[in-house]
Amino acid sequence: MSISIDPPLDALHEAQLDSQVVFQGRLLEVRKDRVRLPDGAESAREYIVHPGAVVIVPVLDDGTLLFERQFRYPLGRSFLELPAGKIDPGESIETTATRELLEETGHEAGEWRHLGTLHPCIGYSNERIEVFLARKLRRVSAPRLDEGEFLEIFTLSPEACRQGIRQGDITDAKTITALYMAELHQGI
Repeated sequence: MSISIDPPLDALHEAQLDSQVVFQGRLLEVRKDRVRLPDGAESAREYIVHPGAVVIVPVLDDGTLLFERQFRYPLGRSFLELPAGKIDPGESIETTATRELLEETGHEAGEWRHLGTLHPCIGYSNERIEVFLARKLRRVSAPRLDEGEFLEIFTLSPEACRQGIRQGDITDAKTITALYMAELHQGI
Protein backbone atom coordinates (compact mmCIF):
# COMPACT_ATOMS: atom_id res chain seq x y z
CA MET A 1 0.00 0.00 0.00
CA SER A 2 1.27 3.44 -0.89
CA ILE A 3 0.27 6.58 0.98
CA SER A 4 -0.01 9.82 -0.99
CA ILE A 5 0.46 12.87 1.21
CA ASP A 6 0.68 15.40 -1.66
CA PRO A 7 -2.13 14.88 -4.18
CA PRO A 8 -1.65 16.78 -7.48
CA LEU A 9 -4.26 19.41 -6.57
CA ASP A 10 -3.79 19.75 -2.83
CA ALA A 11 -7.08 21.04 -1.41
CA LEU A 12 -5.25 21.99 1.80
CA HIS A 13 -2.64 24.25 0.14
CA GLU A 14 -2.12 27.74 1.56
CA ALA A 15 -0.93 30.28 -1.03
CA GLN A 16 1.63 32.88 0.02
CA LEU A 17 0.42 36.43 -0.68
CA ASP A 18 3.40 38.27 0.79
CA SER A 19 6.33 37.65 3.12
CA GLN A 20 8.47 39.76 5.40
CA VAL A 21 11.59 39.11 7.45
CA VAL A 22 10.86 39.89 11.11
CA PHE A 23 14.29 38.90 12.43
CA GLN A 24 17.59 37.98 10.78
CA GLY A 25 20.17 36.23 12.98
CA ARG A 26 23.40 34.35 12.33
CA LEU A 27 21.65 30.98 12.27
CA LEU A 28 17.93 31.65 11.94
CA GLU A 29 15.55 33.95 10.12
CA VAL A 30 12.01 34.62 11.36
CA ARG A 31 9.39 35.41 8.72
CA LYS A 32 5.77 36.52 8.82
CA ASP A 33 3.74 35.66 5.73
CA ARG A 34 0.23 36.55 4.67
CA VAL A 35 -1.50 33.54 3.11
CA ARG A 36 -4.72 32.63 1.35
CA LEU A 37 -6.40 29.69 3.08
CA PRO A 38 -8.18 26.85 1.27
CA ASP A 39 -11.56 28.48 1.97
CA GLY A 40 -10.42 31.80 0.43
CA ALA A 41 -9.90 33.66 3.72
CA GLU A 42 -6.55 35.27 4.61
CA SER A 43 -4.37 34.54 7.62
CA ALA A 44 -0.83 35.09 8.92
CA ARG A 45 1.89 32.47 9.28
CA GLU A 46 4.99 33.06 11.41
CA TYR A 47 7.86 30.63 10.99
CA ILE A 48 11.59 30.09 11.32
CA VAL A 49 13.78 29.60 8.25
CA HIS A 50 16.59 27.17 9.06
CA PRO A 51 19.54 26.15 6.83
CA GLY A 52 19.04 22.45 7.54
CA ALA A 53 21.15 20.01 9.52
CA VAL A 54 22.42 16.45 9.73
CA VAL A 55 22.39 13.90 12.53
CA ILE A 56 24.70 10.90 12.55
CA VAL A 57 24.18 7.48 14.15
CA PRO A 58 27.86 6.48 14.63
CA VAL A 59 28.22 2.75 15.27
CA LEU A 60 31.54 1.48 16.63
CA ASP A 61 32.82 -1.98 15.67
CA ASP A 62 31.59 -3.43 18.99
CA GLY A 63 28.03 -2.21 18.23
CA THR A 64 28.01 0.67 20.71
CA LEU A 65 27.05 4.17 19.58
CA LEU A 66 28.96 7.42 20.01
CA PHE A 67 26.88 9.91 21.99
CA GLU A 68 27.29 13.46 23.24
CA ARG A 69 26.16 15.29 26.33
CA GLN A 70 25.70 18.97 25.60
CA PHE A 71 24.15 21.93 27.44
CA ARG A 72 21.25 23.47 25.51
CA TYR A 73 20.65 27.05 26.59
CA PRO A 74 16.96 27.44 25.57
CA LEU A 75 15.99 24.65 27.98
CA GLY A 76 18.68 25.39 30.58
CA ARG A 77 20.06 21.85 30.86
CA SER A 78 22.25 19.21 29.27
CA PHE A 79 20.90 16.65 26.82
CA LEU A 80 22.07 13.26 25.56
CA GLU A 81 22.30 13.47 21.76
CA LEU A 82 23.80 11.94 18.67
CA PRO A 83 26.39 14.05 16.81
CA ALA A 84 24.70 16.64 14.62
CA GLY A 85 25.21 20.01 13.03
CA LYS A 86 24.03 22.62 10.60
CA ILE A 87 24.53 22.47 6.85
CA ASP A 88 26.80 25.32 5.72
CA PRO A 89 25.89 27.30 2.58
CA GLY A 90 26.79 25.37 -0.57
CA GLU A 91 27.75 22.25 1.40
CA SER A 92 26.40 18.80 0.49
CA ILE A 93 24.69 16.81 3.21
CA GLU A 94 27.41 14.14 2.93
CA THR A 95 30.13 16.74 3.46
CA THR A 96 28.27 18.15 6.46
CA ALA A 97 27.90 14.69 8.03
CA THR A 98 31.60 13.89 7.51
CA ARG A 99 32.66 17.28 8.90
CA GLU A 100 30.39 17.14 11.95
CA LEU A 101 31.42 13.60 12.91
CA LEU A 102 35.09 14.59 12.75
CA GLU A 103 34.65 17.95 14.51
CA GLU A 104 32.49 16.66 17.35
CA THR A 105 33.97 13.19 17.95
CA GLY A 106 37.37 13.08 16.22
CA HIS A 107 36.19 10.06 14.18
CA GLU A 108 36.00 9.29 10.48
CA ALA A 109 33.69 6.65 9.00
CA GLY A 110 34.61 4.12 6.33
CA GLU A 111 30.97 3.44 5.53
CA TRP A 112 28.08 5.91 5.24
CA ARG A 113 24.40 5.34 4.62
CA HIS A 114 21.75 8.05 4.22
CA LEU A 115 18.64 6.87 6.11
CA GLY A 116 16.25 9.68 5.21
CA THR A 117 15.00 13.09 6.21
CA LEU A 118 13.09 14.27 9.26
CA HIS A 119 11.25 17.53 9.87
CA PRO A 120 11.42 18.17 13.64
CA CYS A 121 9.10 21.16 14.03
CA ILE A 122 6.70 21.42 11.07
CA GLY A 123 4.34 23.82 12.85
CA TYR A 124 6.83 26.69 13.05
CA SER A 125 9.98 25.94 11.04
CA ASN A 126 11.12 24.68 7.64
CA GLU A 127 14.06 22.86 9.26
CA ARG A 128 15.01 19.51 7.78
CA ILE A 129 17.50 17.09 9.28
CA GLU A 130 19.24 14.50 7.11
CA VAL A 131 19.87 11.24 8.97
CA PHE A 132 23.05 9.21 8.39
CA LEU A 133 24.33 5.89 9.66
CA ALA A 134 28.14 5.80 10.01
CA ARG A 135 30.08 2.55 10.40
CA LYS A 136 33.71 1.39 10.30
CA LEU A 137 34.68 4.28 12.55
CA ARG A 138 38.24 5.15 13.39
CA ARG A 139 39.45 7.84 15.71
CA VAL A 140 41.83 10.14 13.84
CA SER A 141 42.07 13.16 16.15
CA ALA A 142 40.69 14.87 19.19
CA PRO A 143 37.34 16.60 18.64
CA ARG A 144 37.66 20.00 16.92
CA LEU A 145 34.80 21.88 18.50
CA ASP A 146 33.52 25.22 17.26
CA GLU A 147 34.33 28.29 19.35
CA GLY A 148 31.97 28.34 22.33
CA GLU A 149 30.97 24.67 21.85
CA PHE A 150 31.41 22.31 24.79
CA LEU A 151 30.39 18.67 24.93
CA GLU A 152 31.29 15.30 26.38
CA ILE A 153 31.65 12.19 24.21
CA PHE A 154 30.71 8.71 25.48
CA THR A 155 29.29 5.41 24.21
CA LEU A 156 25.95 3.69 24.74
CA SER A 157 24.72 0.29 23.66
CA PRO A 158 21.55 0.19 21.56
CA GLU A 159 19.72 -1.33 24.55
CA ALA A 160 20.95 1.51 26.81
CA CYS A 161 19.58 3.96 24.21
CA ARG A 162 16.17 2.26 24.25
CA GLN A 163 16.23 2.26 28.06
CA GLY A 164 17.20 5.95 28.07
CA ILE A 165 14.25 6.78 25.85
CA ARG A 166 11.83 4.72 28.00
CA GLN A 167 13.08 6.38 31.20
CA GLY A 168 13.02 9.90 29.76
CA ASP A 169 16.80 10.37 29.88
CA ILE A 170 16.98 10.76 26.07
CA THR A 171 14.34 13.27 24.96
CA ASP A 172 16.00 14.95 21.96
CA ALA A 173 13.64 14.44 19.00
CA LYS A 174 16.34 14.17 16.31
CA THR A 175 18.20 11.56 18.36
CA ILE A 176 15.12 9.45 19.05
CA THR A 177 14.01 9.62 15.41
CA ALA A 178 17.49 8.84 14.07
CA LEU A 179 17.79 5.82 16.38
CA TYR A 180 14.39 4.59 15.23
CA MET A 181 15.34 5.04 11.55
CA ALA A 182 18.62 3.19 12.12
CA GLU A 183 16.77 0.34 13.81
CA LEU A 184 14.29 0.13 10.90
CA HIS A 185 17.21 -0.15 8.47
CA GLN A 186 18.89 -2.85 10.64
CA GLY A 187 21.71 -0.41 11.34
CA ILE A 188 21.66 -0.98 15.10
